[in-house]
Amino acid sequence: MSQVNVRSEIQESPISGEVAALTAVVRPILMGLLYSLKGDVVKEAGEYENLKLKMLPRLYRPGDGDCGICYEYAVHDAMLRRDATVLERVEDALKKCKVPGEELESLLFGVEKKGASQLIATAENTLTDDSRILTGKRSQPPKLKGYLNQLAAAFRRENTRPSLPTSINGLWKADLFLGTTDGDRWVGTTVKINSSQLEAANGLRVGVVPAIQGKSDKVRKDERKNLIICPIPYDGAFMEIFYSAWGIVQQFIQADAQLPKEVFLPQASHRQVAKELATRRDFPVLDVIEALGPVSQPGLLRTQESSQSMKAIGRGDLLLEGLISPVPRKSS
Repeated sequence: MSQVNVRSEIQESPISGEVAALTAVVRPILMGLLYSLKGDVVKEAGEYENLKLKMLPRLYRPGDGDCGICYEYAVHDAMLRRDATVLERVEDALKKCKVPGEELESLLFGVEKKGASQLIATAENTLTDDSRILTGKRSQPPKLKGYLNQLAAAFRRENTRPSLPTSINGLWKADLFLGTTDGDRWVGTTVKINSSQLEAANGLRVGVVPAIQGKSDKVRKDERKNLIICPIPYDGAFMEIFYSAWGIVQQFIQADAQLPKEVFLPQASHRQVAKELATRRDFPVLDVIEALGPVSQPGLLRTQESSQSMKAIGRGDLLLEGLISPVPRKSS
């Protein structure tokens, strides 16, 4: 058992403006790229919390799944920021899953996808002993909190999966748990940047994907996969901002953490966001992410620090003893 310090970013107002919106989405993209790095590689450079932004281009190796990982972080962050275009779609999806309550919340499942033992956790004390995961089955919904460690173990070790109840045997594939704090009911959610990669699994109820241009973006049920498909809209909305922010970060990395030439980022708003990154290249990535909060919008965030217990499960892996996260702004 060991203690780790955790910073919770508490949102206090909505985001407005193009540069602010781009900067807000760049933050979870940087987080996703940081934690996609192999743990042993990062350790050589000084651990995740000390890794400087200028080291990211040296350690990062582009892969096919990188955009998808960052998309998961960005969708979760958009829920916490109360991004209307994402929140409205998720609300419709949860209604189709018969999730009671109105206080929507997103919990980022704390299991890293590329070998990093760092946990990106969820909302501290959000889950109660009576929090249940809705599976779509007629049986009594399982209590979620008691299965978190088993789900994390099942992600890493195939031989532990048979110990899970049949109704949630595939829940370890979840990227998020979406639900309501007042209803205390949750659904396993898979987030895919490519809708063709959506997979059915016991315990998964919602699939969040980009809307396909030229096709209906209506929230609907896929009977074959038993998933409620939740398309996130493009034009002037979240997906457009996400891909623009992704492009800014990729150009910044390609420019060795310097301001890219104008031909690579011709739009003034995109260059402004890249400039905010370049001026902070000598600081740790996590500190830069924190510093970009006020740049996104003055008064957007305040930081709350706490300590949490983490428990080893072997070979340096860590399991969640509690749940910690950014805290969303309360609706008025």
